[in-house]
Amino acid sequence: MKNNTMSSISSHDSQNDINCYRVYVSFCGKNCSTDPNDNMSNWISCYYPSTNSWNTYVTSIPGLLENHVLKDFAMMVIGEEIFVIGGRQCYKDVIGSSETNNVHEIDIEILPSVLKYNVGKDCWTKCAPLETPRFNFACMTSKEGKIYVAGGQTTFDGAKGTSLAEVYDPILDEWKQLPNMSTTRYKCVGVSWQEKFYVVGGFARRENTDTHQGPYIMERSSAEVYDPERDTWDYMARMWDLDVPPNQIVNIDGKLYSSGDCLNTWKGHIESYDGKHNLWYIVDGSSSPISILDDTQNNWSNLERMFCTMAPIGTKLYFLAGYRNMLGDNYISRTRSEVHVFETTTNGNGWRSLIEPLEEQGEKELCSHSCFMKLDT
Repeated sequence: MKNNTMSSISSHDSQNDINCYRVYVSFCGKNCSTDPNDNMSNWISCYYPSTNSWNTYVTSIPGLLENHVLKDFAMMVIGEEIFVIGGRQCYKDVIGSSETNNVHEIDIEILPSVLKYNVGKDCWTKCAPLETPRFNFACMTSKEGKIYVAGGQTTFDGAKGTSLAEVYDPILDEWKQLPNMSTTRYKCVGVSWQEKFYVVGGFARRENTDTHQGPYIMERSSAEVYDPERDTWDYMARMWDLDVPPNQIVNIDGKLYSSGDCLNTWKGHIESYDGKHNLWYIVDGSSSPISILDDTQNNWSNLERMFCTMAPIGTKLYFLAGYRNMLGDNYISRTRSEVHVFETTTNGNGWRSLIEPLEEQGEKELCSHSCFMKLDT
């Protein structure tokens, strides 16, 4: 399933500094269909936008036993270093023979750990751990190079979120607790916007003084906004306006974009946020076939999407999507990864699909959203 080779595919991009960008993604094996001795633990792949090519195996996340995987963590970039923050550790237990592909996932531990990977030196370092172990939380970075986390789940015991938040200073290598949000929430999304830090949507609950309505009211469509100058959180109603939590929200040139939710990572179009009217609208020309493809010409009929994650680079949105071949109720182990690019500054159809996808054997799972890096040289 994993290899160190570069899978080169032809493409051209007019952006001047596109050569400086890298997109990093963490995967784990979904099953052991390719090789029963294949370790399903996390690895990190790198996508190069300038050449539309992949290094499918850059490094593996250290400290994981065989077939132990890390999920629902945050992967953030500061400079030329990748930070792997928190998450839940689970074990993929293979039930029966490897031919049945029957893998049962067992939760083991919620981690406070923070690991740092230096891309240039190809080495991992342990950092100060989170004060509160968590997974499914919001995470974002500031222009000053600090990392903010908020919300998430701190226990496997039921669907409960937390209101706790903290900030990491990489120079001091320490976490500092922030004021609590007014809501508990998990599966929320974090994004830096207008010099503030937005924690949007999620399965959220807020204390309710009206005892006739019960101890909590649902606040899934709301957001919490942290102002670092005032060191306070402000509650913002109906910023997401859906009960289903968002999948990703990214910032391009001061505009927020989203393309799906946690149940459907691609909704068929891209949406942009209108802060003045507090609503999301569909971006013109953003409808795309990312959902399901049908490539019968190359013997890839009836494809099903396995994952989709987006990365903002310049004025473009890069969508990294993976598909598997389906045949009736049985899945063929052959899979492929594709990249679709949307130019946000165009009027009309801004899509450009990068052809000749990367084909692989075996299935993989996306374990955290992608992060992008801009190198100095």
